[in-house]
Amino acid sequence: MKEIALALILGLSATIARADEYGIFFNDSFPGGDPLAQRDEWALLHQGKAVNATDFAPRYRWRWIYYLKAPEQLIIQPAYVGSMQTALRRLGYYCGPVDGVFTPEVADAIARLQKNYSMRVTGTLTDPVRRALHMP
Repeated sequence: MKEIALALILGLSATIARADEYGIFFNDSFPGGDPLAQRDEWALLHQGKAVNATDFAPRYRWRWIYYLKAPEQLIIQPAYVGSMQTALRRLGYYCGPVDGVFTPEVADAIARLQKNYSMRVTGTLTDPVRRALHMP
């Protein structure tokens, strides 16, 4: 009986791994497409139709991986900074180009967001800023 259960578990895990390899079972469109797309408090996507150069930058496959990264690691990733610039632009805090570079203009936009949301104004990416932008 134990051998049958073990064979069943191994067979099922091999099937899931193979399906994941071909993008059948756990593909990128399962949670909604872009893992960096802004979501609201109900996890609904707020992804614009405009295409930026940072949309093609490498990114992690699953959204939850970004929650494990420190802000210092995230601001050097062009895909994350581009998504943050898009979110800041959507809220009206940023007017510059969406190029994936953490510039002083982005820091100023974050500082304005922190002031309006009654956060401690530092101009840096913090966890409350990430939550206010609905980003991982």
